[in-house]
Amino acid sequence: MQLHTNYELSAFSRANDTPWVPSPLKGVDRKMLERNGDEVARATTIVRYAPGSHFSPHVHTGGEEFLVLDGVFSDEHGDYPKGMYVRNPVGSKHKPFSKDGCTIMVKLWQYPAHDQLFVRTDLLDDALWVAQADGTDRLELHRTDHEHVEALKIPEGASVSFKEPGGIELFVFAGSMHAGGARYSEGDWLRFPVGDSTKVTAGEGLLLWKKTGHLIAPPPLPNDAQPKS
Repeated sequence: MQLHTNYELSAFSRANDTPWVPSPLKGVDRKMLERNGDEVARATTIVRYAPGSHFSPHVHTGGEEFLVLDGVFSDEHGDYPKGMYVRNPVGSKHKPFSKDGCTIMVKLWQYPAHDQLFVRTDLLDDALWVAQADGTDRLELHRTDHEHVEALKIPEGASVSFKEPGGIELFVFAGSMHAGGARYSEGDWLRFPVGDSTKVTAGEGLLLWKKTGHLIAPPPLPNDAQPKS
């Protein structure tokens, strides 16, 4: 499956317009935001676990990062409630499940093997946020020479311009915003190519997940997603 695989183009997905697709495992459904490959793929996906559902044990051959959107996501290492941002590096493994159900935004095969830092950060912990001179509040989630990941709270009616040399990816965790003449709300995803820019004007309660830099040199695709000669 190929969806939004051309990184030279802008792309977006609205949560309310994107259908749920059953996964191979009962009780686990997905909304595809971007995908290059079949079951083994470079992908950005919203995944919904029904109460009591689980996913098979697996190794993160290409790394994994996820943000818990609601409920509690769990594995043998712990429980991750709404607002938790998690990075599981290349070579790590787990057996995920959800006792009472949850929804996550998850990215696979999108950072290099040398980035071996485990990250566990709670976006809903007010003590972690830092007020900025421009009126926003920011929470740094991860920074390497490959990418920068952060969360932002932008006051209602305020505008912030993003111009990043390595591309921009945004996910609306809460609230709403306007960008490029269109309105986006909770659960919506946007991606802008290398060298592009955008201006965001916040609606009420905007909490935004933002990743930059990673589109300059994406890591290799999984073997199963390589173009066939």
